[in-house]
Amino acid sequence: MVTNFADRLASAVKRCGNPVLVGLDPRFESLPESLQRIAEGGGLSGRALAYELFCRDVVDVVAPLVGCVKPQVAFFEELGPPGMEALASIVVYAREKGLLVILDGKRNDIGSTAAAYARGLLGAEASPWGADALTVSPYLGGDSLDPFVEVAGERKAGIFVLVKTSNPGGGMFQDLVAEGRPLYRHVGAYVERLAGQTAGDCGYGAVGAVVGATYPEQLAELRAEMPHTWFLVPGYGSQGAAARDVAAAFDAGGTGAVINNSRGILFAFSRSPYAEQFGQARWQEAVEAATRAMIDQLRAETPAGRLSAGG
Repeated sequence: MVTNFADRLASAVKRCGNPVLVGLDPRFESLPESLQRIAEGGGLSGRALAYELFCRDVVDVVAPLVGCVKPQVAFFEELGPPGMEALASIVVYAREKGLLVILDGKRNDIGSTAAAYARGLLGAEASPWGADALTVSPYLGGDSLDPFVEVAGERKAGIFVLVKTSNPGGGMFQDLVAEGRPLYRHVGAYVERLAGQTAGDCGYGAVGAVVGATYPEQLAELRAEMPHTWFLVPGYGSQGAAARDVAAAFDAGGTGAVINNSRGILFAFSRSPYAEQFGQARWQEAVEAATRAMIDQLRAETPAGRLSAGG
């Protein structure tokens, strides 16, 4: 029986004993040279094959360690139809390995178009793409979010709404003050209301929020105001945030947030100390070591240390 997405996410985090979310952001120039060579002469199809093989290998490594992965749709869309076929294959493969899949597509539009996005992308068993959850932009207003919330409810899927993003320019609009509060807090209040309406047994809702690790004060502020909302927290690792910066994202028991790391895990083989330890030939071992290091850091410096590992 398929349960509420928030409950499935809570179960995955508790089963693994950590809140790490591995982002699948394949960048051709950053791939191990062995995979770059596979793509030689194959055009977009060759690159798509390299992305698929790379992401499958990453999934093989991280599936025993974490509960969920987040493919970034843009890197696959860039390759056209071959890239989208690779993405579809990776979603299926990750789910077969027992991982929850959050598609990072930041979709939205008005009315019927939003509904088409929701039907096409949401639902592990009911949609063509098979995603457990999807990132969504809120800036067309509440009526543009309604179709996503409705489809997510029908299909036991989830959405993560952009509230306070990790990029340096995010404050250009998100920090504008209206009625005495910055815009991101208005969005956060609306998302919290939707989270409360879609709450599972774990106390969190199927409507979550994207809140960046690069703004720890705002992260703490929003956690206090959004007690029923799962946070998807980008910005860890390559964007500069560390474990102490995300500590406020969690509740007292160590749940309520998943912390994304993409480049810092995927391409660990190219930076110290993993480059010296493993090099390109053993890049999967570098992925594992970087994932374990992140798990250890979060356990040591955040409430996630209160989670009990399931194995």
